Amino acid sequence: MAVHEILKMGDPRLLRIAQPVTKFDSDDLHLLITDMLDTMRAANGAGLAAPQIGVDLQLVIFGSNDSNPRYPDRPAVPPTVLINPTVAPIGTEEESDWEGCLSVPGLRAVVPRWSRIRYTGFDQYGDPIDRTVDGFHARVVQHECDHLMGLLYPMRVRDFTQFGYTAVLFPGIAATEDD
Repeated sequence: MAVHEILKMGDPRLLRIAQPVTKFDSDDLHLLITDMLDTMRAANGAGLAAPQIGVDLQLVIFGSNDSNPRYPDRPAVPPTVLINPTVAPIGTEEESDWEGCLSVPGLRAVVPRWSRIRYTGFDQYGDPIDRTVDGFHARVVQHECDHLMGLLYPMRVRDFTQFGYTAVLFPGIAATEDD
């Protein structure tokens, strides 16, 4: 169990396409998930993708049952390990809202995302996951799954007047961010 360094925007490893997980319920996979959970919690993240710690696998974790100091007004999202995910929009409606990223510390931007999605994949044991979600839950899943395709949220920003330093935009939240 270890807290890993989170790669920062500019590191070319964040731009790679992640590979599917082919072996479930292995000691190596369970250790990786434990390390990712430790890393996400240490950084007060809402989610973390394996590529953010330099592992090219289609694995994301997200959620918490307690309040997150980086997103204090957001609803809880069930803690989830999601492997080899697919994400499909339900309808055409989008919502734009503020996002941050552990790989883009100290910055936030308004990012458009599908309002309602269906995501599928597997847990660490190879059991299927199939959920239809909306709101913050949908946003977190889309954000984390973008990492598996080599995308960071600034690549989705449409209005750069709504992109800036967290300390300026949200002074009460800034103290919790790792710059």
